[in-house]
Amino acid sequence: MIAGVAAGLANYLNIDPTIVRILFVIIAFAGGASLLAYLIMWIIVPMEQ
Repeated sequence: MIAGVAAGLANYLNIDPTIVRILFVIIAFAGGASLLAYLIMWIIVPMEQ
């Protein structure tokens, strides 16, 4: 919800954004890689126009 990464990814994959957010949280607790992936996507993925 901070940068819209999960919502944008969910929109691209045609799934519910809540599922993507839950997956980010699960992966963050499992190994922490999702936080890094989120930050990288925040920088790389273009803004919706």
